[in-house]
Amino acid sequence: MADGGGAIAVNFLDVSSSLSGRAWRQRPAGEETVRAHMQGLGLAEPLARALAARGVTADQGEDYLSPTLRALFPDPSSFLDMDKAAGVILDALTAGRSIHVFADYDVDGASSAALLVRWFRAMGADLPIYVPDRLTEGYGPSPRAFETLKASGTDLVITVDCGAAAVEAVAHAAAIGLKVVVVDHHLMRDQPPACEAVVNPNRPGCNSGQGNLAAAGVVFVLLAALNRAARARGLFAERAEPDLRQWLDLAALGAICDVTALTGFNRALAALGLKVMSDWRNPGLAALLAVAGMEPGPAKASHAGFILGPRINAGGRIGRADLGARLLSTDDPAEAASIAAELDALNQSRREVEREVTEAAVRKVESQGPDALDRPIIVVEGDDWHPGVVGIVAGRLRERWRKPVVVIGVDPATGVGKGSGRSQPGVNLGRAVQAAWEAGHLMAGGGHAMAAGLTVAGDRIEAVRAFLEAALADQQAAAEVLDVVDVDALLDCRAASRALFEDFERLAPYGPSNPEPLFALDRVTAREPVAMNGGHVRCRLTAADGASVKAIAWRCADLPLGRTLLSGATGLSVVGRLKADDWNGRRGVQFEIEDAHDPRRETTDDF
Repeated sequence: MADGGGAIAVNFLDVSSSLSGRAWRQRPAGEETVRAHMQGLGLAEPLARALAARGVTADQGEDYLSPTLRALFPDPSSFLDMDKAAGVILDALTAGRSIHVFADYDVDGASSAALLVRWFRAMGADLPIYVPDRLTEGYGPSPRAFETLKASGTDLVITVDCGAAAVEAVAHAAAIGLKVVVVDHHLMRDQPPACEAVVNPNRPGCNSGQGNLAAAGVVFVLLAALNRAARARGLFAERAEPDLRQWLDLAALGAICDVTALTGFNRALAALGLKVMSDWRNPGLAALLAVAGMEPGPAKASHAGFILGPRINAGGRIGRADLGARLLSTDDPAEAASIAAELDALNQSRREVEREVTEAAVRKVESQGPDALDRPIIVVEGDDWHPGVVGIVAGRLRERWRKPVVVIGVDPATGVGKGSGRSQPGVNLGRAVQAAWEAGHLMAGGGHAMAAGLTVAGDRIEAVRAFLEAALADQQAAAEVLDVVDVDALLDCRAASRALFEDFERLAPYGPSNPEPLFALDRVTAREPVAMNGGHVRCRLTAADGASVKAIAWRCADLPLGRTLLSGATGLSVVGRLKADDWNGRRGVQFEIEDAHDPRRETTDDF
């Protein structure tokens, strides 16, 4: 394989085909930039190299390691329709008209709604929340939902994390005299919905350069625009201007849980928002932390992605759709505790449903023979698969087979399937799904590059499968060539220390475009391997000199990686991430295994 400069890339540790079938490479970094980071920022060479490998130039290093809103906040007016949206909202607010926020049911939608609710509250006004039920109403705005809001006396609806593709529904709102402002971040058609304003950095013609923002990030910029417009109107003469920094935790929650690229301004939102979250002043977030059995302390991206996010999402997936938004917007600790307990119980139920659907989907795909896994995209459907978990299952299968996956749950009573997909880097699934809708194969569909949702008649699933396979074949073929394991540094077991972990934590928070550092250990043995519930494998990686580090590999017991670890294999090369291990106050580290190479098995054929 050639690198960006045309040279032949050398396999890291000579691994051309690991247990996951991938080659290993050292993440490329320009030597001049590495030296600049070492000299200008005083960084050790491994950290300077990792920073350069993430595309951070010499003049960007300081803002990357210590991002600030002052340096990175965009001009709200650079967003198409932003000033118009702020004007429409302020007109309705000052006139005392009835306003509703209409939110998607996931974490980003809930965070976005809560940001607006809190700003309205600071301005002395209530902002009711409407979240459609995903089972009975589907995704996003609908004519029926707008009619319900109009009948309740609503004058203006602000959609958040949805609405950009709801051309017909928004047209219906206009027909019944209901004003709409759309605030979204999803890919959209060239023709925007006909309404008061459409604020979306991914709208054709928007020159903000902020297309990596989640909806919560777009709403945060909208709040800045509202403050600026309200200041110009003199609305803060007798009222304190809302301090937006207190709500950065909600912006960070949306950015991290929606798996957006944490670069530029979006990185500042995530990094600074986690600092605000660390105080746990939001009653809803504090209550979620408590029901999860966690002690308050410094918030990490893992808190948002693995503790808070799944519980917030559980309401929209298998419970009441508005629970997450209500939790994040309440100031009542008792109400927050009650909602958090309900969400935690729903999350437990969601896990069981997810496990059942995942196992059924794996069986169905594998029963189709090896040819099924050679296709550019896997589309798998099943009767009564809960639509609230198909997205999670698609993500699990994408991790397993390393290609785009769409999982569809079909309602036997109606014959209609609700599906969700997850993609690989370099494969734009959202655009392909949108094209399938435009070609008449879907009842509804859309999304962004890495994730998409769709509604399809059961008798059209085969046509959708064929369409997506044809649309994504070239992209997936190119993506497979580039699907390598990028390693940041080679360690020995003694160097896998808490000090090294904390030094590299300066790169956090991690996400797309800022991957968590991957370290390699060479010639180690998997000692004391244990299979755990959930298909995880725990062991101790031990070098020839006796030095060792605790390790775990997730959801792999039935895969080549898990079977190799459980066999106690020796002479392994292993790639993974350093994680904090603070159990019982020990302040150590654990090695989270991503991949391994067994020199005795140059391919996975023996498995």
